[in-house]
Amino acid sequence: MKLQDAIFNWLQISLVAEARPQDGAARETMEFFETILREDHALSRFLYVCDESVCTVEYSQDGQDKLLRYDRELAEQLLTDINSNPKYNE
Repeated sequence: MKLQDAIFNWLQISLVAEARPQDGAARETMEFFETILREDHALSRFLYVCDESVCTVEYSQDGQDKLLRYDRELAEQLLTDINSNPKYNE
């Protein structure tokens, strides 16, 4: 999996896990992507911050600090999809 794809997937599921703390599957999936980021891409640090329109992911790889920015609406799409499906909101 490419680094940018892994980071985006981690961001999306992290937003779900934060919004739905009772969702064990979301937490497990977030941990899965964290493992990919650490083991496959050698990231030593990664975190995100969202403002009104953008989610910024800061990360360290090989001693270099980097960042990626994603449209917030796009980053929150998975959460929106889950929340709009009654099957996941019982």
